[in-house]
Amino acid sequence: MLERWAEPTPVLKDGYLNSDQIESWREQGFVFVSGLLPDSLVCQLREDALSFYPSPDQADIGRYNHFGSNGHFVFPSNYDSANRVSLHPALLSAVAALLDVSVPDIRLTQSDLWPKYGGKTPEERSENTDQRIHCDYPNHTLTHPPRWDQPEAVEIIIYLSEETATSGSTAVVPRLGADDPAYRWPILDTPGVAGLTYVDDKFKAESYLRDKLPETADFRENELYAREVKTRYRIGDILFYRHDTWHRGTPVTQGALRLVQNMTFKKASSDWVSVLHTGWAWSLYRPDHGPEKMIAGLDPDQRSVLGFPSPGHEYWTEETVLAVQARYAPFGIDMEPYKTALSKQK
Repeated sequence: MLERWAEPTPVLKDGYLNSDQIESWREQGFVFVSGLLPDSLVCQLREDALSFYPSPDQADIGRYNHFGSNGHFVFPSNYDSANRVSLHPALLSAVAALLDVSVPDIRLTQSDLWPKYGGKTPEERSENTDQRIHCDYPNHTLTHPPRWDQPEAVEIIIYLSEETATSGSTAVVPRLGADDPAYRWPILDTPGVAGLTYVDDKFKAESYLRDKLPETADFRENELYAREVKTRYRIGDILFYRHDTWHRGTPVTQGALRLVQNMTFKKASSDWVSVLHTGWAWSLYRPDHGPEKMIAGLDPDQRSVLGFPSPGHEYWTEETVLAVQARYAPFGIDMEPYKTALSKQK
């Protein structure tokens, strides 16, 4: 089968997505961009990841060769670079534009830095080495995504490696209009959904479906795998996609390591979309007070993305402003925006 590739398109000079990029995400289900985040920040995050994860020739790669960092890069992380990427204003503005809301009306629900190793032996091959094609919504929401024109979440992959060195592209299936058979409703044609056994490996998943549901196996072969497009990524490129976008991870080059930052944002009003990690407040017990220092240093929009009430929210009274100020006073929080908004309400 002939491989088809997606190349990233540059964002506007002021760091915003252009109208074509927003339209691509809303209509096709994904947009692949370059230049959104500062190179210096991306490089620092990559260096932090390389200093933490074992090199591909080390024996303990199996500890990290499935999903996630075992908590080490989960937001809020001990790595400042990871936290700064998670809440970077350009990233938040992009998510808000895609969902057609303001930044205070989005919420962060996932942020972690994932390694993926190209195993040298069958024993080092994990279930997600060559993934079955799937959508992400089943492990993010208690429900089913609403109709296509009402998106409620943005999935993000920030690439910290070079495709030419590691392979491991993300394959996506572009949606071709409202009548596209690939996106027939409801979206259930995958292992792990609606009573089907969860299987992540492509070969095992398709063999299972061929035996159990031949029509579904034919649909996936002809409408999904046959139409997938792969990201030809470079360090710092970003793939934005949706909970209801068909996609999958492909194999990493044998003996190589691919690094990505995986993130999810939702509309604040979508309570049924869950936080994938332990709640942010739990981290405030850390003895170094790192998360509290981080919160104190954020601007009001960045705090709101974590669920911190925005200026003007009904939570704020003279008493609560003073109480929160007292809690974060040792870390230098600026409560003036909240005080100003409160004074305007009088």
